[in-house]
Amino acid sequence: MKIETLRWFNDRLEMIDQRILPAAFEYLSYYSAASVAEGIRSMVVRGAPAIGVAAAYGVALEALRLSEEPSTLRSFDKLRTGGAQGERTEFDKGMEEGFTVLAASRPTAVNLFWALQRMRKVWVSVATQTPQQVAQRLLAEAHEILAEDIRINKAMGANGAALLKDGARVLTHCNAGALATAGWGTALGVFRSAVEAGKKISVIADETRPFLQGARLTAWEMVQENIPVTLITDNMAGHLMAHGEVDAVVVGTDRVAANGDVANKIGTYMVAVLAKRHNIPFYVACPLSTIDLNIATGADIPIEERSVDEVKGFRDNHWAAQGVKIRNPAFDVTPAELVTGLITEKGVILQPDVQGIRKLMAG
Repeated sequence: MKIETLRWFNDRLEMIDQRILPAAFEYLSYYSAASVAEGIRSMVVRGAPAIGVAAAYGVALEALRLSEEPSTLRSFDKLRTGGAQGERTEFDKGMEEGFTVLAASRPTAVNLFWALQRMRKVWVSVATQTPQQVAQRLLAEAHEILAEDIRINKAMGANGAALLKDGARVLTHCNAGALATAGWGTALGVFRSAVEAGKKISVIADETRPFLQGARLTAWEMVQENIPVTLITDNMAGHLMAHGEVDAVVVGTDRVAANGDVANKIGTYMVAVLAKRHNIPFYVACPLSTIDLNIATGADIPIEERSVDEVKGFRDNHWAAQGVKIRNPAFDVTPAELVTGLITEKGVILQPDVQGIRKLMAG
């Protein structure tokens, strides 16, 4: 099954509503930067690469929306025919607001900011053109970012597949599959590539509390493709490792610091510590766009705190005691010393550190 997490359809962005999977499958439509930002914030779309692609389309949608407003066009025509030097058009003001609302949607996933920076660079390069021309150029860039993400994921998948032996039982945490990207996936892309290469791979999926991305999304993806998958609760991983039932761990990430520290879904750090204790390789699959050289260590990565309602229960079913204090950090940081290797589209960095990361990024 080809999973199109995001798609451009009838002049709008459509995204799979991942909040309702696997009970229902539905696309939601988006027409503006603000609506895409809300889709990111509310977890309609999640996963760092997918968030980046969604943000790129959010910028393009805002440009398309503004280019169709009469006041925007009047403002542009007035400036072009003799407005005051340095005056900004309504189109420019609206675009800045669009960038701002998208940047505020989720703080941890660096691909969001990478995509916005790339879209801004394109916007600046065509700023003297008409709003309609700018909008079409931005839309073309969003299309390219989506296609590029799939190409990168497949290259990353091939690099990671070479690390897994035939018959490997691989544990993963959260969902780093097609649903977390434009398609194919990062960690799950490694599994897909290994199967495509003829290896018999079986997957162990952590449930991933509190939003259950492993139970709802990873398990669903693997079932769709007939890749053997076993679902466990988050606190079962150590038991399986101790009994020799896990051969490797492969996860995704939302941001990698310059020194190789990795921010991923809450609970990843515990899995990495357990893997180290049991001498099991712990790999992180990530496109180079997820590596943030501006962040020195994991201690500097902003960690999103989400609503306490997600911990009280799931959807309308609440089981927590009334009045209890709740914390809900959405991510944790795994130190580089616990990472066996970073799997990227350019190759694998074993025992990642500042020098190895910079060398690969520059290559």
